[in-house]
Amino acid sequence: MGCQEELLVEKVCEIYDKISRFETLKPSKDVNMLFTQLVLTCMPPCPNLDFTKLSKTVQDIRSKLIRLCGEAEGLLESHFSTLLGSLDNPLDNLNLFPYFSNYLKLSHLEFTILLRHSPAGAGPARAAFVGSGPLPLTSIVLAKNHLPTTTFHNYDIDPLANSLASRLVETDPDLSKRMFFHTTNILDVTTELKDYEVIFLAALVGMDKEEKIKVIDHLEKYMALGAILMVRSAHGARGFLYPVVDSCDLRGFEVLSVFHPTDEVINSVVTARKLKFPMHSSLDHEGLAPLMLPCKCSDQIRAFCPLNHELAVEEHLS
Repeated sequence: MGCQEELLVEKVCEIYDKISRFETLKPSKDVNMLFTQLVLTCMPPCPNLDFTKLSKTVQDIRSKLIRLCGEAEGLLESHFSTLLGSLDNPLDNLNLFPYFSNYLKLSHLEFTILLRHSPAGAGPARAAFVGSGPLPLTSIVLAKNHLPTTTFHNYDIDPLANSLASRLVETDPDLSKRMFFHTTNILDVTTELKDYEVIFLAALVGMDKEEKIKVIDHLEKYMALGAILMVRSAHGARGFLYPVVDSCDLRGFEVLSVFHPTDEVINSVVTARKLKFPMHSSLDHEGLAPLMLPCKCSDQIRAFCPLNHELAVEEHLS
């Protein structure tokens, strides 16, 4: 690890120490300032950062920091969902959320990738979002701006989150008929998963590697053959903010592409398709290994990206 990475890790640890002292992570001037500082610290490319080679102390801090980020994000979304829900037309005021523009970019990116890997470039009839939270902006933006006929089923384990989320769309004549909310642990959902042509997995569902793989394996077991899984991940120092999903974590899937934004959009997007035939490999104790196929759409995706959205692209070669 070079000097740049050492300085970054030191800075992140300093910010963690300050964040961990807060009695509450509800939105406030001090909380917002420190999390903004953390995000800005982790945004620049840091290709030589290898989390597996960090000390046990730093790895523990990273695990705790991801959970703190998840808690703060949930509180921030709940705050703004409550605010929006109190307005006459919540969906007309989504730009009150300070990171709404990021969701516009990320949703457009995911839509673009999805169409590249959908039959005849058609959108799905039914989609699921796992970990939709109190402010389900991805589902809302996709439904309103990109997928006008798709039915969205949003899964979250928190009943309050779903109550706040459903209030945002209940007065909308269109989305109230196409957005559904299910309060359950996704690990308890089985046969219903085969009904979705695409499933989005939120970055904070599965807060560490073991939890994340458990969810991915469960989805693989019950998803329809050929269905698409879009997983939000993180790359470089952004892995201090969100769990990192590696291609090798997607057992039983054909990995189609991995996209790493390099602008203010934090999450990477891993796109995979459930294999239509089991892939047997001696490299995987379960007998199912991820299949890496060439990605031929890099130039098209790059050209189609909105708002000068910058991307780093990994091409998987078989």
